[in-house]
Formats: sequence, structure tokens, C-alpha cells
Amino acid sequence: SASYTAVINTNKGSITIELFAQDAPITVNNFVFLAEDGFYDGLIFHRVIPDFMIQGGDPLTKDPEEENHWGTGDPGYKIKAEFSDREHVRGVLSMARSSDPDSAGSQFFVCLGEAGFLNGQYTAFGQLIAGDDVLGKIGDCETEHAGGGEKSRPVERQGVTSIRIVERAEAGV
Repeated sequence: SASYTAVINTNKGSITIELFAQDAPITVNNFVFLAEDGFYDGLIFHRVIPDFMIQGGDPLTKDPEEENHWGTGDPGYKIKAEFSDREHVRGVLSMARSSDPDSAGSQFFVCLGEAGFLNGQYTAFGQLIAGDDVLGKIGDCETEHAGGGEKSRPVERQGVTSIRIVERAEAGV
């Protein structure tokens, strides 16, 4: 079967991620569906924690007036968690969720460092294969305190222009 990659185009450059369809078929299919539907176009990385992760995929982040609710948006449904022995290390793409493991929808995060405490608790479904410098630039952005008091809200918009799904062979990586 073809191996697919996701090219996350941001205002800082592109990040290319190989998707783990064998480990997380439901999650990868959902992510591919949303990406190809244009769901992620124009969203932002609304949560950035240095040395930990950058988080995006919330449809509410298209609207600055919804800022107090950023982090709560989803596509209108939830998907089942898929745990594997993939470790959460720098460059791993994983699904964000609330306390219920089966509460992920569209929000995802990319690890900036080792986050072993997430292993087996969150659905890891991809690994960065190009654009580590871009991941670093977003991870190093200046942040301020968000609504909940966490110092994780980028001061400057960290935009996602689009997420494109391509076959690994076409990614040229």
C-alpha cells in the first residue's frame, strides 16, 4: 500500500510528516479526509509550549473573536483513540483530546521534544521527515498567557495555510 505524507504549509514554511496508517488507520483516514476537505486551511497553531509541543487544528481559530474558546473546537464528531508503541519524541504528530481518550476530532499536535508521559495515552499517527527548522521556528515563537492562564498563546499568528496529502514518492523526501 502507498505510504502517505502530510505537507503542513505554514507562514513559517512547510513541515512534511509521514503518516502511520498501519498504527492508526482511523486517525489517519480522518486527518486525510479533513485535510483534503480544506478543513485545516486558514487555521493556526493556537497553543505552543517550548520543548513540549505545538497544537493546531481547531476550526474556531479562523475567527479572532472566538479566541476565548480556542482549543475547544472540533469537526462536530469524535474519533476512537488508537494506541500503539510509537513514542512521543520530537517531530511526532499526535491527536489532541480532552480527558476522555475517545474525544479527539480535528486538533493535533507535533512534539518539540520527548514527552514520554504521553506514550500509550495519545494517538501518535505520524513523524516529521522534513521541515524540522520550521517546527523549531514555530516552537520558538513568543507566547503570552491564554484564557486558562497557561503561557502558550502565540503573540503573532502562527498560520496554517493548508495541509496537503501526497504519496511519499511525490513528496521527494
